Amino acid sequence: MDFSVKKLASDAGVFFSRAVQFTQENLGQAEKTELDAHFENLLARADCTKNWTEKIFRQTEYLLQPNPIDHTGARIEEFLYEKLDRKAPSRPTNAELLGHYMLEAAKDFGPGTPYGSTLIKVGECQQRLGGAEREFLQTSAISFLTPLRNFLEGDWRTISKERRLLENRRLDLDACKARLKKAKAAEAKAACEGEAVPDFQETRPRNYVLSASASALWSEEVDKAEHELRVAQTEFDRQAEVTRLLLEGISSTHVNHLRCLHEFVEAQTAYYNQCHRVMMELHKELGRFSSNFGRNPSASADPDASAESPTAALETDVLQIEEVQPPASGTRKAKVLYDYDAADTSEMSLLADELITVYTVPGMDSDWLIGERGNQKGKVPVTYLELLS
Repeated sequence: MDFSVKKLASDAGVFFSRAVQFTQENLGQAEKTELDAHFENLLARADCTKNWTEKIFRQTEYLLQPNPIDHTGARIEEFLYEKLDRKAPSRPTNAELLGHYMLEAAKDFGPGTPYGSTLIKVGECQQRLGGAEREFLQTSAISFLTPLRNFLEGDWRTISKERRLLENRRLDLDACKARLKKAKAAEAKAACEGEAVPDFQETRPRNYVLSASASALWSEEVDKAEHELRVAQTEFDRQAEVTRLLLEGISSTHVNHLRCLHEFVEAQTAYYNQCHRVMMELHKELGRFSSNFGRNPSASADPDASAESPTAALETDVLQIEEVQPPASGTRKAKVLYDYDAADTSEMSLLADELITVYTVPGMDSDWLIGERGNQKGKVPVTYLELLS
């Protein structure tokens, strides 16, 4: 019990001494040990790294899960499952939910109707987009968010702890310097004035033999202050070296974060490429569906008529396309944006970046134009073209 009380009293004394030194430094009444310029640069670089890493980490979280409510709920759910030592269930993405609702709606509207069949196509596409998004989120969390979180919650906490210890060692060192300075001043004063009772308020109280000369007592005080200063200087130098090594490790952190950033960009590129492919496939399917539906809107209402002559409509379309003549004026050049495969002989296949001549004819669907390329002629979708002047 006595040992605990003594230790508590000693710790309280050290804390009080540091508080006094810190206050006097802020008031300009005490000298402060300055770190070298290289060390200050390391500290500034570390603070900059921490601040920007924290901002990038949080903004990336918002990018991957933009809804703050969902974001908070997901973090709470992850925390609970982590405490229960269980794996969190897979959460459907918004695109997957949208696709599910579209497929369910198609069942009620009828998968054989134009609207129902289109809902099925779009719903399946949304589910594929949702699956790609899920994979992107998982990859980004592992390759990018986790390293940033490990730095903030691991390496940076260690650096902060060592920096606080270094600051305490510096305060102890400066307090020892101040005591030594006061002791030497008092010793010089005692030597000038002769025998005098030492002023114990100049330094901390000690048990001195009052019968000794004041000069001898101050000399002993100086020796003790010099010894404490050497100890404090050694502890400060040791802690400064430990902190310096940790701060220099920030360069390795930058290299690691650079690698993670490349992986994040690769995952993002793969995700958007996959989304683009899925949407282009859907666009082609919907274009063909719209073409067929626009040419023969009554096919579903009169299946017997179409069954009697399955090639009649096709032959009529071919004939009409072959007989179409370009107008005297109104033809335009168009640049093909995407590849397009003709659904039937009335259409013309397209290759991306090629130039063709296009024009319209009376009574034609506004989503289509007549395209010509050399001796080839056929209907082409407007959405695949960039009309030039």
